[in-house]
Amino acid sequence: MSYTPPEKWTWDAENGGRWASLNRPIAGSTHEAELPRGDHPFQLYSMGTPNGQKVTILFEELLAAGHSDAEYDAWMINIGDGDQFGSGFVGLNPNSKIPALLDCSGPKPVRLFESGAILMHLAERFHAFLGAPAERPEMLSWLFWQMGSAPYLGGGFGHFYAYAPEPMEYPINRYAMETKRQLDVLNRRLGETRYLTGDSYTIADIAVWPWYGNLALGRSYDAATFLDVESYENVQRWAKELDAREAVKRGRIVNKSSGENTLRERHAASDFDALSL
Repeated sequence: MSYTPPEKWTWDAENGGRWASLNRPIAGSTHEAELPRGDHPFQLYSMGTPNGQKVTILFEELLAAGHSDAEYDAWMINIGDGDQFGSGFVGLNPNSKIPALLDCSGPKPVRLFESGAILMHLAERFHAFLGAPAERPEMLSWLFWQMGSAPYLGGGFGHFYAYAPEPMEYPINRYAMETKRQLDVLNRRLGETRYLTGDSYTIADIAVWPWYGNLALGRSYDAATFLDVESYENVQRWAKELDAREAVKRGRIVNKSSGENTLRERHAASDFDALSL
């Protein structure tokens, strides 16, 4: 089916596939909704998507490493229900995307949004998972590689392969090619080093794994066979190694809205006790 763009684009809320009812071309809140507040120094408002998993995995890694001051409350922001457009959440993140963090550990609460900014803030706050000083440029490079690359995987390949109203050959081919190129970039790097930064497990790995590790393990878009993820042997080795970490097991299920072994909210380490991880 051919398509000729109109002279001036106008919004049609009926177009856009699965998430059409939640997408709109303007910012700002749609309703009044205060955010809950717990007792811990860090208040996280998120959902267990790959971007949300980055932050909860880092929190669990910090706690596992002995940083008891990293205790956090994780509150569900269900993007399928439009929670991200509530006035309280928009006050934390004017971009209405998860995750958003309120850091109450200092004399004055500080808001943070964008997952990469949150990871950097927490890693610097606790002087952890940054790698050795000599590795810092490499760590930053891979961290920002993820920020620039994942939209092609999620908003590109994932959208057209799994969520678009109907299959369309051109965009699926376009984004499948780019996703496989990115997997090859990772595979080549992880053929040289244990972790993305080198010998150190850092926030670069924590940022990349929820997107590409889950994809390699067959958890994303039901696309493992289509993308031949098993062929990326070095990515497979790295993905499985991180998947076996206890903190990753915990962090990846926090703020998940469905499925087995999920934790809709997290307020204490004991919240995991009833689960089989």
